Amino acid sequence: MKSMYRRQFALMAGMILISFLLLGTAFITLSYQYTIRDKRGGMERNAANIASYTATMLLSGRNVDDTLYQGYVNSVAEIAEAYIIVTTPEGVIAYSIDGTTTTTEFSSSILGKQLPNSVVSQLVSSGKYEGMTSLGGIFPERRYVAGVTVTIQTLSSDGTISQQIPGLVLVAAETGNITELWRAFITIFFFTAVVVMCLAFIATSVTSLSQTKPLKDMAEAARKFGLGEFDTRVEVGNRKDEVGELAEAFNNMADALAKSEARRSEFVANVSHELKTPMTTIAGFADGILDGTIPPEREEEALRTISSETRRLSRLVRRMLDLSRLQSAENVTAQEQFDVSEVLVRVLLSLETKINSRHLDVDTQLPDDPVKVWGDPDAITQVCYNLLDNAIKFAREGSTITLTITEKGGKAHVSVRNEGDTIPAEELPMLFDRFHKSDKSRSADREGVGLGLYIVKTILNNHKENIAVTSENGVTEFTFTLMLA
Repeated sequence: MKSMYRRQFALMAGMILISFLLLGTAFITLSYQYTIRDKRGGMERNAANIASYTATMLLSGRNVDDTLYQGYVNSVAEIAEAYIIVTTPEGVIAYSIDGTTTTTEFSSSILGKQLPNSVVSQLVSSGKYEGMTSLGGIFPERRYVAGVTVTIQTLSSDGTISQQIPGLVLVAAETGNITELWRAFITIFFFTAVVVMCLAFIATSVTSLSQTKPLKDMAEAARKFGLGEFDTRVEVGNRKDEVGELAEAFNNMADALAKSEARRSEFVANVSHELKTPMTTIAGFADGILDGTIPPEREEEALRTISSETRRLSRLVRRMLDLSRLQSAENVTAQEQFDVSEVLVRVLLSLETKINSRHLDVDTQLPDDPVKVWGDPDAITQVCYNLLDNAIKFAREGSTITLTITEKGGKAHVSVRNEGDTIPAEELPMLFDRFHKSDKSRSADREGVGLGLYIVKTILNNHKENIAVTSENGVTEFTFTLMLA
């Protein structure tokens, strides 16, 4: 398979070559026709001028042997670099001059020769002649010939005008003279075309290489990503074109992959830690009972610890399965209308026992009318449960939990507020990370596994909704949004 560089270079070079061929063909054709027309026009004008001068000369009583006449004709022949022939009305050559040379051999050799009858008859009948001919062998090769008749008009005694043809004038030129200028045009054109095409090929090559190099770098970087080298980046320099944008987007993707890999490594480490702690506890107490290290009177306490850690381990596995389901590509959030106030109250009632055990008060600031929203009611129920359970767990004993629902900008804003320890500002963005615990101790909260808020964030992301948290002066508030129905 040809490389992209070769294909692009071949395409550009082919287009340039075809363009020059078409342009050259058109230019050469037009220039040739223009050159021929210009040369023919000049020859016809010279023939007409000489015929007019000849008529004037004959009217004055002189003939073709007159020195002044021959000097004029010779001057025209030299300037035009052409052959001039003057004949009788019957086509017999009376005078000739070769303007391309200073010798008179050819001019003398054709005196008295007869022009072809076809040329003479056309001149007499139409008054002019033009074409490629050797004049019946007078010239050694075919030449372009333009001819006119010498016409004299006389006025008779009865007032009528009569017209006489006392002679013929022909001007002939070699084809080499006619095409000389055209050939010069061709030479200049081809030289210019070769130079321009070389420059175009060089520019095309440089441009193609500059476009394909970042693509090759990206391909190489992708191969390195496959080998786990996530620090590889593509150098874009100061490019602001589409290739530069592509390279910049590729580097952004590489940054996202590197962060994702870092989070994955952290996730594996966190999972390992969370699984290791209860399993170590379970194994330690079980071994202690089996080998007699734990006395019989403490076996019941050890078994309770084993049971608690087993349930904690079960909760961790269940939460991880829930998280895997939420993040699955097959997970599609169901969209239906429901009353978010009803969901919040139902979750609140399910947590009544926990609320009473910590002697908490609940302040509900909910609208009197139902607040209809779009979403998955089961998923939003889990969001409310996790937020309320979290608020109860970290609320100061005997304090108040406040639940608020407001409508603003086509959204329902659901807030859960508790009173307790202030969360440091630098820690707020990390609350929704997996296995993050705000007390910095993974063993202090025996009930939690550090996935509750992360699951909340994932569910709301699936709904394309947002959640925010603030914590000031011991008051922490979580607020999430839902689209009003």
